[in-house]
Amino acid sequence: METNALKTLVRERYGSIATIDTSSCCAPASSCCAPGTASGAAGKAQLMGYSAEELAAVPEGANLGLGCGNPQAIAALQPGETVIDLGSGAGFDCFLAARQVGPGGHVIGVDMTHEMLAKARANAAAIGAANVEFRLGELEHLPVADNTADVILSNCVINLVPDKAQVFREAFRVLKPGGRLAVSDVVNIAPLSAALQADADMLCGCIAGAAPADRVEAWLADAGFEAARVSVKPESRALIASWAPGSGIEDCVASAIIEARKPLKGERPSR
Repeated sequence: METNALKTLVRERYGSIATIDTSSCCAPASSCCAPGTASGAAGKAQLMGYSAEELAAVPEGANLGLGCGNPQAIAALQPGETVIDLGSGAGFDCFLAARQVGPGGHVIGVDMTHEMLAKARANAAAIGAANVEFRLGELEHLPVADNTADVILSNCVINLVPDKAQVFREAFRVLKPGGRLAVSDVVNIAPLSAALQADADMLCGCIAGAAPADRVEAWLADAGFEAARVSVKPESRALIASWAPGSGIEDCVASAIIEARKPLKGERPSR
């Protein structure tokens, strides 16, 4: 699919998700990019590795049951750090990060969907989250200055972006020297059928856009990162299968943890 058409498709899908009443029994429940009911969203988040304590700590409506893992588990956030969440949605990971970095820290959520930003900002206002802000922007062109963040988080969003290599170049730019990347995303582990590759639901549902782990590691290295590692999670099979039951996507993609660090010297390798 042409780049602009794909972005429009994803933006419209996420915009519609932001306006769904998740307490309704008619809310859709399949795909990492579609919410379940209020109770279903909590169950999905627990499958991704979030604790009951974390779920209880965020404002109502922040957890839409989206994602494929828990980047907080590997981020090792410290008080006073600055964090950027790529594809922040309704603010779930941002609010969890804000608790960890404390009042001396700062969290910036970036999302390209106006409806999601409105929802996230309303959630922040509801709990008086003074150390969190949300900015409109695309991940390939982050509305953030160079050398801003100590940590970049993201949960199952980079796979939706057509130019993933550019996302990692931007992540490198906005991280401080020594800053780290802590991402949960899906990777391709076997070829998708032609039908799945062409399916718009698979493109928006975190399936057709997944790249192989070795390609992700190569993009990270080309961007300038060191200690890049993509760790596939075989235990994610059941979660993946629930996104499109009967399609066999769990044989083609898996959740993975993506970690990397910007060198202390902060320079990209010369070419």
